[in-house]
Amino acid sequence: MSESPDEYCTRELRSADPDRWLTALFAPDARRPGLHALYAFNAEIARAREAVSQPMIGQIRLQWWREAWEGIWENRPRNHPVVRALHAHCQRLDRGNVFALIDARETDMEEKPPADMNALLEYAEASSAPLMQLAAQQLGAALPPDIARDAGIAYALIGLLRATPHLATQHRVMLPANVLGAHGLMPEDVYQRENHASLAAAMSEIAEEAGRRLRAARSGHVTREALPALLPTTLAGLHLSALTRLHFDVTAAENVVTPLRRQMALLWASLRGRF
Repeated sequence: MSESPDEYCTRELRSADPDRWLTALFAPDARRPGLHALYAFNAEIARAREAVSQPMIGQIRLQWWREAWEGIWENRPRNHPVVRALHAHCQRLDRGNVFALIDARETDMEEKPPADMNALLEYAEASSAPLMQLAAQQLGAALPPDIARDAGIAYALIGLLRATPHLATQHRVMLPANVLGAHGLMPEDVYQRENHASLAAAMSEIAEEAGRRLRAARSGHVTREALPALLPTTLAGLHLSALTRLHFDVTAAENVVTPLRRQMALLWASLRGRF
């Protein structure tokens, strides 16, 4: 028996983005296939850069997704399992947020790191906050823009810290150039994994900003209906605590945040109604 588009999205999401797959388990059963489709789409555009040999080809992939969404809204979906699942469940999603997510991934095609913290924050917000808004919409809930912005920035910054070693293997750095420079570092030092103490100090600045954004997001009120859209931030908070405690040894921090810890944190957040 062939795999359905919904089954494909679930399988792909569980492999590509296990944290969001786990948080979707806390959504109502009827809403879960739509969340899986939305998150599978996000995984597709998030890996557009590393899936190709040249940035220009990555840009072509992003344009393919823009056109695919136009087809979804015009009831002529392309023959791709994620597109077909999106057509079945996500036709009414806000166009502005969908295209904002795709546009944000244009930054991934650039060779240089962000120039400064402001540039990094702009990227973090654009690549994450619209997804939380879309997830809330898929859940039939409203999410205050300021909470989506702060939670999205926090989630993205923590994700970039976690991804620093992986990106370095591709000679990519997403830490701001001026922050690296303030600690005597060049992007090449990150590639070569030298000066760990200086790199940890640079990462600490990003972590402090992520922590501020996380606290700001948590200070607001979110309905129970919208809560699953923000549960990825609960897991990001676990990772931030582990990274800080272990002086930004990313591998050690990943080992500390076990599947059981993730599950228990999400269960507790769901019971409390707070992320």
